[in-house]
Amino acid sequence: MSEPTQQPQEPEHFRITYNEVHNLIRASAEKIAQWKPDMLIAIGGGQVSRTYGFFPARVMRTFLKSPDRKGNIPIHAIGLSLYESLPGMTAEQIGAEVVRTQWLGPESGKVLLGRRALIVDEIDDSRKTLHYAITELQKDVERELALLPESEREAKRTKFAVFVVHNKLKPKLGDIPADIPYFAGQEIEDVWLDYPWEAVNIEEHDRLAAEGRAARAKQSA
Repeated sequence: MSEPTQQPQEPEHFRITYNEVHNLIRASAEKIAQWKPDMLIAIGGGQVSRTYGFFPARVMRTFLKSPDRKGNIPIHAIGLSLYESLPGMTAEQIGAEVVRTQWLGPESGKVLLGRRALIVDEIDDSRKTLHYAITELQKDVERELALLPESEREAKRTKFAVFVVHNKLKPKLGDIPADIPYFAGQEIEDVWLDYPWEAVNIEEHDRLAAEGRAARAKQSA
């Protein structure tokens, strides 16, 4: 008689509420405002249902409003897919290869030139997506700078920074250059994060989030 097959263990779910995300962004914005970004680049996914950095970028803009600036900081979007199955992708590519689904347009370098651009995502997990975004955006800038007289290039060079709502404390598979400021709303263990914008039933999501908080508080007591 064969032994029963052991089922894979369900990963621990850490449910985040809208209010928690809002407050993490508000606390981070105080430091980010000192860096003075004048452009936000939100990382989105390959499917419309996956918002990734869109919601955090919109909330961040609220807290970066300044009487010294006329109008709101513009939000631009790029689409990158790492874990989603897109048409034409093989099973080996899913989770291993970053696929570009949307970019800043054919003149990305011109859009970026001379700006202070804050790249926004919901989570820094493996860091593959962030590494890809930074590397490709920098390439666009360098191509545009090469068209300028050498004496003008440094003044027009784009400054980048990164903000993520959560940074998972785990080994990373990509790097962020040391000269790029990095801001994280919260450092968190390597758990499965459920964001409210992924929930169909938000009341049930918030109920389970409250139960999770109570259980963690009981364990740490």
